[in-house]
Amino acid sequence: MQDEIISLKEQILAAIAAAVTPDELEAVRIRYLARSGALPLLLEKMATVPKEQRPIVGKTANEARTAVASAFDARKAELTAAVEAADFDPTLPGRYEAPGSLHPVLQVRDRAIEIFRRLGFALADGPDIENEVFNFDALNTPPDHPARNEQDTFYLKEDGLAPSPGLDGRSPGGRRLMRTQTSTVQIHAMLNQPPPVRIIAPGRCYRRDEIDATHGMSFFQMEGLVVDQGVTLSDLKGTLEYFFRELLGEDLKFRFRPHFFPFTEPSFEVDCARTGSQVKGKEWLEICGCGMVDPEVFRQVGYDAEKVTGYAFGFGLERIAIMRHGIPDLRFFTDNDVRFLRQFSTRIDS
Repeated sequence: MQDEIISLKEQILAAIAAAVTPDELEAVRIRYLARSGALPLLLEKMATVPKEQRPIVGKTANEARTAVASAFDARKAELTAAVEAADFDPTLPGRYEAPGSLHPVLQVRDRAIEIFRRLGFALADGPDIENEVFNFDALNTPPDHPARNEQDTFYLKEDGLAPSPGLDGRSPGGRRLMRTQTSTVQIHAMLNQPPPVRIIAPGRCYRRDEIDATHGMSFFQMEGLVVDQGVTLSDLKGTLEYFFRELLGEDLKFRFRPHFFPFTEPSFEVDCARTGSQVKGKEWLEICGCGMVDPEVFRQVGYDAEKVTGYAFGFGLERIAIMRHGIPDLRFFTDNDVRFLRQFSTRIDS
């Protein structure tokens, strides 16, 4: 039995070495190594070997299996490499890989961050999943406000989840939801540091809006907050006018309209217009909401409303991109038509 194994091993090794194509090597495998091949059939006879000879014969069988398997794998790698090398034609032109690019909205985001950093603003961030305390209560939004309805906000199921923490980290924070604004980042920032505060918070927001040329259920927003002693409405107005003219051009026209937001008082909507830039025939486009921070918001985070004042603002980055590039419909940004996106994106060279 031992001599038969050694003889068959040498026969298989010779057949493997003689194979010159992958098909020939596969034929060797089927003839000798497959389940019904010569080697497995021979090794099945181990049961007939006398007990005192089994250790020696078994060792010989294991050595044969190992040698054959190693030789087969090595020869297969050689033949595969040879086939691949034969298919390679160095005279053919190389394959062009298109470089990546920045999406127009992210391009606007980065440009906005650059301008605000020149004005001394720090970059802040926060979670997309918030709770009612951070998203509404701390921002002075009353329980009966329409924005808190399930028709306007994406609430999450609470099954099996621990209660989310409130402002003090211990008391319940209410239902979890997808944040409707990045104003929640302002609350986190004020809880984590005393005045002065000067931050911007870009990020994605989620609302149950009807999708049209200027609205979407998911959009990018950038909010800003300044808190210090002696901050006035003129500081807010000057900051916004400087920022938007740096971003969109010196020919930009502004219109500040009185408005209402629960977390600012007084509050304003900012409309902008540019020559030759219209959305659905409208000259003025609502581009920003802003106002002086309501003292109640300061009290929620432990600030002394008698000593500090502040202003806050927020705008959608898609609307900025619309004005910057003269695009008539923000839905183009999410259609993912590369032919469209390539017109406005900045190339990233690797």
